[in-house]
Amino acid sequence: MLPLLVFSDHLHATTENENPQKPKLLILGDSLSAAYGLKQHEGWVSLLQNIWKDESVQIEVVNAAISGETTDGGLARLPRLLEQHRPSHLLIELGGNDGLQGHPVTKMRRNLHKMVSLAKQAEIAVLLQDMEIPTNYGRKYQSLFSDSFETVAEEQQITLIPFFLQDVATKDSLMQRDGIHPNKAAQPMIAEYMNKQLTPHILNTN
Repeated sequence: MLPLLVFSDHLHATTENENPQKPKLLILGDSLSAAYGLKQHEGWVSLLQNIWKDESVQIEVVNAAISGETTDGGLARLPRLLEQHRPSHLLIELGGNDGLQGHPVTKMRRNLHKMVSLAKQAEIAVLLQDMEIPTNYGRKYQSLFSDSFETVAEEQQITLIPFFLQDVATKDSLMQRDGIHPNKAAQPMIAEYMNKQLTPHILNTN
């Protein structure tokens, strides 16, 4: 299990009291956000925090992504993470491993609903990352899987972030040998994309 990473200018217990208005984004994700196959500072989450620092965007990031994580695992970990970090915003980047492992789509969708509801009960704004799986899982399963994220977002009335590998996954030069994880060259592209997607929602400038 990778260590939980908290990116912040001031890592001490009184940060929230000193600057209670500073948004804090908790990323609950899998290997795509956990810098799989790379050093942590090379991953898009770390690079995104660097972008925000360079642009003086006051958003703190807590990266709670773990390689291999499913929606089952994310749901189990979420209550403690919310209590520990008390984020203002939550990005759920899960479901890919559910799909790759052939888990029932109905269960995955139910888990996503529960995670969103838990965050809402704590008055946390939720962003849901759209996910996709390879086409070799069958057209019906792939369709049910892909539709789940839009369905959850619509039913929960939350923001759906477009799949962040949509311009990466089809290019071999940007993917690791497994064909699933983006390589080092792709990480800055993902960070820039997520900057454009997340910043307006977190800062309410959209």
